Amino acid sequence: MPTYIALLRGINVSGQKIIKMTDLKDLFQSLGFHEVQTYIQSGNVVFRADAAKTTDIESLILEAITARYGFSVEVFVMTGADLNKIIEVNPYPDAEGNKLYITFFHDAPTEIPFEELDKVKAVSEVYLFTANVFFLYCPNGYGLTKLSNPFLEKKLKTSATTRNLNTVLKLCEMAK
Repeated sequence: MPTYIALLRGINVSGQKIIKMTDLKDLFQSLGFHEVQTYIQSGNVVFRADAAKTTDIESLILEAITARYGFSVEVFVMTGADLNKIIEVNPYPDAEGNKLYITFFHDAPTEIPFEELDKVKAVSEVYLFTANVFFLYCPNGYGLTKLSNPFLEKKLKTSATTRNLNTVLKLCEMAK
């Protein structure tokens, strides 16, 4: 039975789309998932399930959240092995975990407007795209970067969710 990680975008932010983690855990268990664990309030869930396509699991979770809470959220599901591969290709292995951010895309961007990204990024920031992931090292903090999740979604025309390296490493550890 494989281990999966679900990242929910935009819950519990500024009093919007509130879901308590205990309720989210119960919801996942009601869907037949096993060994369900949540991590912090931003919608990170590690669980085991019978082997299935991640897109099918995403749809199941989205439908359940919409039915129970009356709103929809973007759901990103990957296997523990997939998340480990992302960590292995981290181009900034020496970056502090709270200064390196990983943005996960549902669909790989087909065109990347590097000139527009470079125009708004701080001089101290560096980034790299790999398939469905964007690594951003921002030494001055994510709160100050212009390369935020909403900005990337707009420029790249795809949905995304972002986590810092500390969170991603913790999810990898939980998935073992």
